[in-house]
Amino acid sequence: MTATVMATVSEPSSVSMPVAGVVIAVISSFINGSTFVLQKKGILRSRDRGGSYLTDVVWWSGTLSMVVGQIGNFLAYNVAPAVIVTPLGALGVLFGAVLASQILREHLNILGKLGCVLCCCGSVVLIIHAPKAEAVTSRLEFEERLLDPGFVLYSLLVALLLVILIVWIAPAHGTSNIMVYVSICSLLGSFTVPSSKGLGLVAQDAFGGGPSSGRALALFLGLLGTLAVSILIQFFFINKALQCFSSNVFEAIYYVTFTSTVILASALLFKEWTALTLTDSLAMLCGLATVCVGVVLLRISQEALLTWKKKTD
Repeated sequence: MTATVMATVSEPSSVSMPVAGVVIAVISSFINGSTFVLQKKGILRSRDRGGSYLTDVVWWSGTLSMVVGQIGNFLAYNVAPAVIVTPLGALGVLFGAVLASQILREHLNILGKLGCVLCCCGSVVLIIHAPKAEAVTSRLEFEERLLDPGFVLYSLLVALLLVILIVWIAPAHGTSNIMVYVSICSLLGSFTVPSSKGLGLVAQDAFGGGPSSGRALALFLGLLGTLAVSILIQFFFINKALQCFSSNVFEAIYYVTFTSTVILASALLFKEWTALTLTDSLAMLCGLATVCVGVVLLRISQEALLTWKKKTD
């Protein structure tokens, strides 16, 4: 009886929010929010001078911020569950919007601000009610999940979509439709988050010198290569998007779509959807509707002219 009571009392502590992971995720969100603004500022400065943004100091500071932010994300995902870390990425949208209005002088009217809030709120609702990730604590279990037919089929489909977007659609419609570059960067999230989580699980076996260290090292290098390629492709298309579109609009839509792909990939990889309740299903539908409304407001806010004064003849 006593043991049962003690187990019941200690159970909440096992699912409590890790403070270190939350702190790292919040700091990374601020750094990631400043990344797009600094890179956009560097692109505009180089355009005014008639040179390349590769020679601009501000652009390189934004690039350095992206590297630091990715390192922070890697640490956060290995300290805390993805279902806790990912919602905190919404803070980057708010940080980016504030910095863009101060540094880039980008006007964000009331529709844009409401759109940002709705996107963040809807995304947080989606993640809160998304299937909860199962604990994966060993390399062998992670390898088993990676070879699951459902996740393999999803990965191949994402890779095919990325090839179509990068090779055919982006050259023709990338500069006129923001969703092209956003889709490319967001689909890559299906590889970055599992790779980040997997590196932490595989590293101990890869460098521990055990009997299976060779296989673990091969998996570690494969995950590291996948993560590096995904980040480099995101880096390239983020800069192409910032040359054509507002950083506020891009960052908000990018966060929403990136979060959605991470939820889907996590559900397929860790099989959390089997425990989804009816309440969570309805809540996810409401969150998705909220996100869609927020995206629409963000898209029309750039062309809408609002005034609080009554129009006179």
